[in-house]
Amino acid sequence: MRGFVLVWLVSFSFFAKGQFFGPKIQRVLFLGNSITYAGGYVQLVDAYARMQGSGKPIEIMNLGLPSETVSGLSEEGHAGGRFPRPDLHERLARVLDGTKPDLVIACYGMNDGIYQPLDAERFQKFKEGIQWLHVQVAARGIRIVHLTPTVYEDKKDQSPAYAGVLDVYSKWLKRQSTWEVIDPHFPMKKFLEKKKKKDPNFSLAADGVHIGELGHALVAREIIEFFTKKSCEDWDQIQNYKFYEALGQEHRLMKDAWLRATGHLRPDMKVGLPMEEAMKQKEVFEKQINALRQ
Repeated sequence: MRGFVLVWLVSFSFFAKGQFFGPKIQRVLFLGNSITYAGGYVQLVDAYARMQGSGKPIEIMNLGLPSETVSGLSEEGHAGGRFPRPDLHERLARVLDGTKPDLVIACYGMNDGIYQPLDAERFQKFKEGIQWLHVQVAARGIRIVHLTPTVYEDKKDQSPAYAGVLDVYSKWLKRQSTWEVIDPHFPMKKFLEKKKKKDPNFSLAADGVHIGELGHALVAREIIEFFTKKSCEDWDQIQNYKFYEALGQEHRLMKDAWLRATGHLRPDMKVGLPMEEAMKQKEVFEKQINALRQ
């Protein structure tokens, strides 16, 4: 799988020109739930952006938080009754103050219908939450790009109707014509259906929710195509991103440090290093990455 990801990303580098995220974008904040926190697609986008430029890399910050919603909803007995789902409303201002981004890329929806059939009230809560997020970010003069939620796959003892819920949520996001919206949901759904015709056991998410490495690559592909305005058809260019492992270590270090620095109410999370200490370790990783990029 790593070879697939690297081939795909490297082939993009031959098409894209100019600054990846656009003029004056130096600090990019990713917001979302556990899928964002897992970090696969965030790291892939960072790797591509670094391969494109030779100067100081864009600061890419992953502040995804597992279980989080923007709707403020939480199902009864979530996490075995230990805690309700965290709500982005509680921490957004602190995150924006602490990270000072030029661009926010936000992916919500998977948790926001709390894995129940489509319901008008729950849907309204999702819409209100997304609209609130958009207004809060835009009011600070920060560019915001929304991602549709990734696909949900029905597994045993899960709700088959929930895949349709995310279809509805995604279609609504895509209809917000005055916003910038990237749609990984329906391309992923099409990809999944095509694969399942050949292999009924094929899956992008073993538990139905949390996509694996290939799923993250598909999300990254949509993000890169959106910002480069190019599609990738050349799969013959193969290179090895020698810095990819070091970049992953840096991302794992910094996402927990940022969550510690900005604060959240979600228990059972790894406690990150204090930011000052994390930044010192980041400098070490950056030296390794830069050396390997030569």
